[in-house]
Amino acid sequence: MAILKVSRMGHPVLRQRAKDIPPEEMTNPPLQRLVADMVETMVDYEGIGLAAPQVYQPLRLIVLGMPDVDPEEEGVIPLTVLFNPELTAMSDERVDGWEGCLSIPDIRGVVPRSAAVEVKGFDVEGQQVEFAAEGFFARVLQHEIDHLDSVLFLDRMEGFETLAYFEEYQRYWIEDEEEEEE
Repeated sequence: MAILKVSRMGHPVLRQRAKDIPPEEMTNPPLQRLVADMVETMVDYEGIGLAAPQVYQPLRLIVLGMPDVDPEEEGVIPLTVLFNPELTAMSDERVDGWEGCLSIPDIRGVVPRSAAVEVKGFDVEGQQVEFAAEGFFARVLQHEIDHLDSVLFLDRMEGFETLAYFEEYQRYWIEDEEEEEE
C-alpha cells in the first residue's frame, strides 16, 4: 500500500465527471490496490472520506469512514467502499453543517445537505449494495459523491460568511457549535 498525493482545488481532475467502473473490473488487483491506497491515504491525511478524483483518478470510487472500529458504535462511520455510488435524498429536510475537504486544505464552511439519503452502488467485493444513511454519515456520503460529479463543498455553500481557515474555525466557531448542542 502507498500514501497517494491529494489533488488540490484548481486541478482539472476535480472539475470533471468521474467515469463509471465496469462491475467486472471492480475486483481486479489494480482497482483493489487503489482502494487500499485510498484508505491508507485518507487515514494518513486524517480525513473521513476520499474520492478517487482527489487522488488524480477520474473514477467513480469513494472510501469513507474509519477502519478498525466497531460498526455498532454510535456516531462512528464504519469503513465503507463504494464503486459507482448513486445517491437519492430521502426527504426535503436540509441540515446545515461544517465541512472541510482534503483538496481544500485548512478551510471550513457551513454547507446545507439532505438530512437522510439512500445510496446504491457496489461494495469492495463488487457486490451490489443499497442502504440508507442519516446525520454525519449522510453528510460525508454526499460530500464524497459530489466529488464524482465535479462539485466541491464551496459550490454548495449558500454564502461565504462562514468560510474560515481551520485555526479560526477552532478558535471562534467550535464553541458556538458546542453551546448549540447543550
